[in-house]
Amino acid sequence: MELPNGDLLSSWFQGSGERNSNDVVINGSRLKKGSKKWSAPFLLADTPGQPDCNPVLFLDAKDKLYLFWVVVQANRWERSILKYKVASDYMKAEIPKWEWQDVILLKPDEAFEKTIEEQFEAMPSRGLTWAEFAPNYESMIIEAAKDKTKKETGWMTRIHPTVLPSGRILLPLYSDGYNLSLIGISDDNGATWQPSLPIVGYGNIQPSIVQKKDGSLVAYMRDNGDAPGRILESTSKDEGYSWTHASESKIPNPGTSVETIVLKNGNWIMVYNDIESGRYSLAVSVSDDEGKTWKWTRNLENEVNKEGSFSYPSMIQSKDGLIHITYSYHIKGNKTIKHVAFPLEWVKEYK
Repeated sequence: MELPNGDLLSSWFQGSGERNSNDVVINGSRLKKGSKKWSAPFLLADTPGQPDCNPVLFLDAKDKLYLFWVVVQANRWERSILKYKVASDYMKAEIPKWEWQDVILLKPDEAFEKTIEEQFEAMPSRGLTWAEFAPNYESMIIEAAKDKTKKETGWMTRIHPTVLPSGRILLPLYSDGYNLSLIGISDDNGATWQPSLPIVGYGNIQPSIVQKKDGSLVAYMRDNGDAPGRILESTSKDEGYSWTHASESKIPNPGTSVETIVLKNGNWIMVYNDIESGRYSLAVSVSDDEGKTWKWTRNLENEVNKEGSFSYPSMIQSKDGLIHITYSYHIKGNKTIKHVAFPLEWVKEYK
């Protein structure tokens, strides 16, 4: 993310593994404006003896810095607890001075269960699908939706929040237990949070939200369901509270994360793995008609021998108009995070 002074701040989780490794912490690095070298990594969050994962950085309307992330209880994604930190003093030093830390406890009510049941009935079945709570899908997901312990935990972060003109903050969340998505909603600048109704589907997780000129919202999601892999999408007409069931787009997706943002000129840009299997190709596509078509595409990575893994992209547009993307860069046994920056024209000029 870009700070008010033009510095870039990045975060990631790091350790000997993911949810099964209790040494996993949240680290960060800073790229000062005008510099070409990122700072040495520094610690942003550590819950002793528990894995800390999926960090998301965010600046609110008052330029207060938020760090959202999850603590994975019992080494199970579906037991994750959503946490956040807040800092107002983050400009003088590389490491933010956190002034407050808490958990976000969401309480989906009976409408959560009802929406899941109604939308499963309304949507076409995709056949055999897997989820942590439900090897025999719909009926077991509906049954799990009645369980307060299950539906009040396990909501995880991955994608940047979206702020609407009304001031409403939408925090994209998903569950590996239910294998679907939900939005955390705040109408008081992050002081309190309420859950949206679920975005129901077969493996639609890690939503990325963009707003159309007419005020409606589109969520693009990773496809963790059956083949063929496609980016899944859903729409909302009430500022993110209720959503259509997830449906397939025409855009390929190998079960990997995607992010979409609205650029300053109104174009939409999406970063994603543009293949149905593997993570050896990573691309950006641009739309000038709010997602109806994606006229321009250019690859950031494309290993012709299908080696390498490039995934979990995070994208912003800085004040100078450049598009910045960070993503996991795994190739030939080496693992790191790559940062690229380019103007929109770099995508549109490619043929």
